[in-house]
Amino acid sequence: MAGGEMSAEFMKYRSPLVSRYASPEMAFNFSEMKKFTTWRRLWTYLAKSEKALGLTITDEQISEMENNLTNIDFELAASEEKKYRHDVMAHVHTFGACCPKASPIIHLGATSAYVGDNTDLIVMKDGFHILLPKLARVIKRLADFADKQKSLPCLAYTHLQPAQLTTVGKRACLWIQDLLMDLRNLENASDNIRFRGVKGTTGTQASFLSLFEGDDEKVEELDRMVTEMAGFKQTYMVCGQTYSRKVDVDCLNVLASLGASVHKICTDIRLLANFKELEEPFEKDQIGSSAMPYKRNPMRSERCCALSRHLICLVQDPLMTASTQWMERTLDDSANRRISLPEAFLTADIILSTLQNISEGLVVYPKVIERRVNQELPFMASENIIMAMVKAGGDRQECHEQIRVLSQEAGRVVKQEGGDNDLMDRIRKSDYFKPIHSQLDALLDPGTFTGRAPRQVTKFIEMEVTPSLQKYMDKLKEGGKVELQV
Repeated sequence: MAGGEMSAEFMKYRSPLVSRYASPEMAFNFSEMKKFTTWRRLWTYLAKSEKALGLTITDEQISEMENNLTNIDFELAASEEKKYRHDVMAHVHTFGACCPKASPIIHLGATSAYVGDNTDLIVMKDGFHILLPKLARVIKRLADFADKQKSLPCLAYTHLQPAQLTTVGKRACLWIQDLLMDLRNLENASDNIRFRGVKGTTGTQASFLSLFEGDDEKVEELDRMVTEMAGFKQTYMVCGQTYSRKVDVDCLNVLASLGASVHKICTDIRLLANFKELEEPFEKDQIGSSAMPYKRNPMRSERCCALSRHLICLVQDPLMTASTQWMERTLDDSANRRISLPEAFLTADIILSTLQNISEGLVVYPKVIERRVNQELPFMASENIIMAMVKAGGDRQECHEQIRVLSQEAGRVVKQEGGDNDLMDRIRKSDYFKPIHSQLDALLDPGTFTGRAPRQVTKFIEMEVTPSLQKYMDKLKEGGKVELQV
């Protein structure tokens, strides 16, 4: 790039969603080239279908359109839009300029929403097709991690206070379960997207009924043919000038829900990184802090949380847009949708790529986890100790009081002196508990405090995860490790 061109490029705002983070495939999906070549394909589908149904359109005109689908003069289009103040008409004229024979029949009977709305539906459906394998890959990576760590006991937390034990793998299954819900939601949203089809200015198909001289069946066949060419099985049977903006609500709602899941997962990882139990990947030359060389900040998880918040907020846009569409349509939807729809899919794409990178390199520190477990386990084992003493002939109430006193003394050492939990040492030195001294090691085995967690992980992966990922197996085999963007 020449110096002058480079200077011009860096003298204007560039969205970091594309310039820093997004995958090439999702960036292209919302590109000008994808948008306007799709418009031209839709005009070609319309012309071919109108010709097949008897309108005077020639094979030469169709060929001319097909040969110029990607031959877009963007400078001319910009000039035409500046003159007409209308993007669709600007591109009608631009397409006509390179298709002089076809120019008279381009956009015949259609309204702007024919290309605008139908293209948005195609792009959103394609967007879901990009996201779904990425989400499946994240789930698979986390499932592999969960299976590997299914038996490693760790502290569980309620209210962010130590609770009973779970396992590292079982906790990962909580993350996976949320993502499986998102997988189903995205699949449903994608499957439920229909085509706007060929509906005319206010959705009545009046212009097409006129073109076909009142032949109702030809108008319906035209709608069906174009819908099939565009790769859809169904259209919205009724619409105004546009398809209902509740479609956008449904699509962005499932993406916002995905954002909530990723935010929760990455918040957990950030907290566990603070405990030094778990870390996201950290490259050899990566710098955690410009001032503190020793730091290993969870920047990937922080990025996911930051972008997830943006994704969660974006659903407000289509909600407000859908609620303010007067009668058959108002144009206050357009500028908003140009921003909110691409940003939602781009953001979802970025957080999935980043989360995949995280899930492929999670580092577990068993010794740190063991030490944290040992700090709390003596308190958690108190009921087991009481039961063992009762079996050895002790009195339950007296045993409870004995262990309560020792627990308070041990708690004071931990909280006021900053020492280790020495409850078990106190019990070992107590003559009262001598009948069960030989059992203490077994009573304190962390593996006996995790319940069915390991078996739950195995069963969950077999019965929930594997069947849900079956349709993505070919894609999962294709996908290698993802490299983190800047």
